[in-house]
Amino acid sequence: MQLTFDDDVERFRAEFSAFLDANLPSESQTLERPQSVSHMPQWARDWQRLLFDNGWLLPAQPPEFGGRNATVLQQFVHLDELCRRRIFHSFNPQGVNIVATSLIAFGTAEQKQRWAVPVLRGEMTASLGMSEPNAGSDLASLSTRAVRDGDHFVVNGQKVWTSGAHHADFLLTFVRTDPDAPKHKGISALIIPTKTQGLVCRPFADVASRDNLDFNEVFFDDVRVPAENLVGELNQGWRVANGSLGHERTMMWLLFADRLDNLIADCRPRTSVERDQYASMIMDYHALRALGSAALARAARGEVDTSSVSVLKLLGSEAERRAADVLLDTAGIEGLVHPVTGRYQHMNNDEYFASSFERYTRGIAATIAGGTSEIQRNIIAQQVLGLPRG
Repeated sequence: MQLTFDDDVERFRAEFSAFLDANLPSESQTLERPQSVSHMPQWARDWQRLLFDNGWLLPAQPPEFGGRNATVLQQFVHLDELCRRRIFHSFNPQGVNIVATSLIAFGTAEQKQRWAVPVLRGEMTASLGMSEPNAGSDLASLSTRAVRDGDHFVVNGQKVWTSGAHHADFLLTFVRTDPDAPKHKGISALIIPTKTQGLVCRPFADVASRDNLDFNEVFFDDVRVPAENLVGELNQGWRVANGSLGHERTMMWLLFADRLDNLIADCRPRTSVERDQYASMIMDYHALRALGSAALARAARGEVDTSSVSVLKLLGSEAERRAADVLLDTAGIEGLVHPVTGRYQHMNNDEYFASSFERYTRGIAATIAGGTSEIQRNIIAQQVLGLPRG
């Protein structure tokens, strides 16, 4: 068993670390905060463009897409360094990590240049139109329709929980194009600019919202979308959706471990029960790191290991939820206060203004976003353990 990285990986980390030391914006430059995950102040756009130009935005991609053809282990230390410093490489994470990478994987050459590259360069922002009122974790049940009309699709329906839609330039939207096909077979993916006539975004608050709103309902009323905006093949959107979620879940366990580490650092147990819970938080953290590292090693060897994705998602999100619960309990009434402490880097928008209560609600959300814990348990039972459907 090797518990360290080879010299080439450590050199990669050192080069990235030196770049961050030399180029991170100062706190005074970052006073204007993003208002949603698709809103980026000019400093955030400049920061992302700098990363793109130097190959540090998406290191796995080739240079023309903001990367440097990095290996799996080099990608890991890149993300690990960002987590260690508690900074973001992009303040439009869905646009960069999911939408743009999906367009690179499935889009035409024209779509890559017209839509993906501007997102990567910080010139545009994008959101992901997946969930619907009756199709959350079961995405294949979506009912938003797109009907071909000459050289356009006409879209009608509704999306919900669409983060940052009211600030995004376009949505990568999943629609039903063949209502008679099995539900996984009749879905397509469309690029839909948010300024298109008939598209309405209505932001709404969540329980922890204060000044800024992120979630949206998005309504489509006879929205005409050029047929050239179809991503991938007609009725093959399920492949694009799986690719999109795959991009989101790649090394997700490290992000869970990072947030768990933050919660542990801020927890102040007082009673014996709280100290016991605190010890469990630490054990969860080390278990997550160990299992994640094993999955990373398999990925570095080129092994296909789809089962670990669901296992690590379930373990990480449930551990974060429990830890956030303990943090709120130990904080008491002070958990409702919104501290701005020196522990949190100004380049991190998640924790910069977060009270213990906000982080508690995010802990709950972690077990829902990207596939609920219930869905993950079903996948593990049926696809990993081979159990029959109940």
